[in-house]
Amino acid sequence: MKRIRRSAAVFSALALALPLPVAAAGAAVAAPPPAAVAAAPAHAAVQLELPRPTGPYAIGRSTLHLADTSRRDPWVPSAGARELMVSMYYPARAGGGDGAPAPYMTTEEARLLLEKQKAGRTFPPEILSGTRTHARTAARPLAGRHPLVVLSPGFSLNRATLSLLSEELASRGYVVALVDHAYESFGTAFPDGRTLTCVACDVAENAPTEEDARKVMAKVADGRAADASFVIDQLTGRRRDAGTADTAGTAGTASPARKFSRIIDAHRIGMAGHSIGGNSAAAAMAGDRRIRAGVNMDGTFFSRVPRSGLDGRPFLMLGSKAGHSPGSEDISWPEDWRKLDGWKRWLTVADAGHFTFIDLPVLAAQAGVSDPSAPLSGKRSGEITRDYVGAFFDQHLRGIHRPLLDGPTAANPEVVFNSP
Repeated sequence: MKRIRRSAAVFSALALALPLPVAAAGAAVAAPPPAAVAAAPAHAAVQLELPRPTGPYAIGRSTLHLADTSRRDPWVPSAGARELMVSMYYPARAGGGDGAPAPYMTTEEARLLLEKQKAGRTFPPEILSGTRTHARTAARPLAGRHPLVVLSPGFSLNRATLSLLSEELASRGYVVALVDHAYESFGTAFPDGRTLTCVACDVAENAPTEEDARKVMAKVADGRAADASFVIDQLTGRRRDAGTADTAGTAGTASPARKFSRIIDAHRIGMAGHSIGGNSAAAAMAGDRRIRAGVNMDGTFFSRVPRSGLDGRPFLMLGSKAGHSPGSEDISWPEDWRKLDGWKRWLTVADAGHFTFIDLPVLAAQAGVSDPSAPLSGKRSGEITRDYVGAFFDQHLRGIHRPLLDGPTAANPEVVFNSP
């Protein structure tokens, strides 16, 4: 019980500029020794930057504030409708460098994340929030209809931590909806000046038993699955009783989300996520047949794959070798692997940690910080995530065969194909 109670609040949480040595979701998390914090380098002159995307397209980004008035917030019912913040990434026209570079996150969001990480004294939040991105805020969308990928971050993590993957997919021709779920991150800023904190973390942390903690996490995954379906409704123009707004609008106006319906192919939709966000991808597929393909990046299946499977739709499980190899502590992976009834791959990465599949190790490496418990370099962390997740969606949403998914390659010796 103690292991789950402690990890439920932090297992998918924080490893920003000073990553914690963490195990897979559901495993105990060890705090870094004081000496490791004290040894962190001075960061005054550091300029963090996301890796340059590999695709042929420029990238645009806009931000949506969505409110689903058909549902009350599950963590703070008195707040009213379920609220989401969504960063929309999309392929832009050639020469589409219109507008300013999109911001990474707000300074307050960075401060809250670093404060919970206990790294605020050694790493100024302005350094994190000032991370350079490649998306532009006023870039004109590329003509045509493009596949849509919904992304959901780890529990307690701001959506910005999946920016690297979002930019990469958009540069390859995907529209990406990167979602923050209200009260499920250490800090999410809303257009009216509010920055909501992680009420769900407190609920999970204070669960009286291990089983209760697992039920809380299943509730998170199932709630995010409903969020994903709502976002898809809004982006594809399906009518629903809901208020929406962009960062310049007011909730309740005509939905600015629906302008994306002109560039989205509603027949090619996928979903991926990190940690509980990855579990949410499977949960969303179980309840919404529009989602044709899904990826779980190192997340425990608290909300289980149905016994009947996912109607033959493809699913990728991508995790750390230590935490998610067959026979490791997380028994949900082998159990739910057997239920997957379509194309599937179970890949694990040597020397990886729970945060390998998001931005954090990439940015930490630029600041001269590493995690001895997950020695895979930040550069390789970003490359492996980018290449395998991108190949998966290319193959299953665009019909482009990617040999990278056929088996081990000499260029990626860290990646193991498991066939339990």
